[in-house]
Amino acid sequence: MESKHPIPTVGALVRGPSGRVLIVRTAKWQGRWGVPGGKIEWGEPLEAALKREFREEVGLELSNIRYAMLLEGRFDPQFYRPMHFLFINYFAESQSEAITPNEEITEWAWVAPEEAPSYPLNNITRTLIEGYLASTQGHV
Repeated sequence: MESKHPIPTVGALVRGPSGRVLIVRTAKWQGRWGVPGGKIEWGEPLEAALKREFREEVGLELSNIRYAMLLEGRFDPQFYRPMHFLFINYFAESQSEAITPNEEITEWAWVAPEEAPSYPLNNITRTLIEGYLASTQGHV
């Protein structure tokens, strides 16, 4: 039975040691690119959920996790079925760029942050990357 409440999720735009950021493609977003993440388990702290999802989906350990933004996805036509999500998004870093994908990840890429918008991103990820680019302007 479908939940009649919004589903909270966590995700992050992660920067690797090269300065590039990770984007992934999944079937759930109809081939659009996004960031790893997923649902929070009952009683699980947000950052613990984020670290777990990254371990499960791409095999990365995260550091320097910082809150980025809360976004709402209400019946987004880019998602494979009608859902109401609350996307709790973070910026983070990884000391590795070696990806071990699970079955959800069909493709991945480490890209320069300013090149990421040229990919067919889902709406949530596009907003997250725009926020990242705005927050890093003037920083080296």
